[in-house]
Amino acid sequence: MSKKSRTRAKVKMSRALGVPLTPKAARLMERRPYAPGQHGRTRRRTEGDYAVRLREKQRLRAQYGLREKQLRNTFEQARRMGGVSGENLIELLEMRLDALVLRAGFARTTAQARQMVVHRHILVDGKIVDRPSYRVTPGQLIHVKPRSEELEMFQVAAAGGHAEVLPAVPGYLSVELDKLQARLERRPKRDEVPIICDVQMVVEHYSR
Repeated sequence: MSKKSRTRAKVKMSRALGVPLTPKAARLMERRPYAPGQHGRTRRRTEGDYAVRLREKQRLRAQYGLREKQLRNTFEQARRMGGVSGENLIELLEMRLDALVLRAGFARTTAQARQMVVHRHILVDGKIVDRPSYRVTPGQLIHVKPRSEELEMFQVAAAGGHAEVLPAVPGYLSVELDKLQARLERRPKRDEVPIICDVQMVVEHYSR
């Protein structure tokens, strides 16, 4: 699939789920705040409980760019942790390396953050980590490899070039953007995480 086709697919998915997955999708959704297709402007018909729960699960999965198996496995881990499964789930997802690279402002989208990790541009405590799913623990330092800092995409990030399209840096993350480094200070709390999703619906979907 070409880059242009992937962009169109992301925009279409964003409109279908009601969640802006890219900056371009966010701009388009401001002009067309309805689902795609010839019936997009019409009122959504009354949905059953299953459809509502399914859509919330799809929203969550899309925002983190996960495959179904990845999200289900993370949910099972969250359920085994004890406590509130939904809060555990968001905590585990948000501590993924690709998620924190995005929150820190190093990348513009989840897909770009994942690419940065896979291409070995990102270090954790001085060591290259090329797994987007790597779970960062509180106290660990995330930073860009020195040899990669001169790349244009990181120069743009260091200058704050993504600030206009990303949410404010959450409280669980301290960032020195000019140095291209960030530290996870503590475990995230659900109400701090900038995602659009009724997590309880996701829990009910997987628990049915």
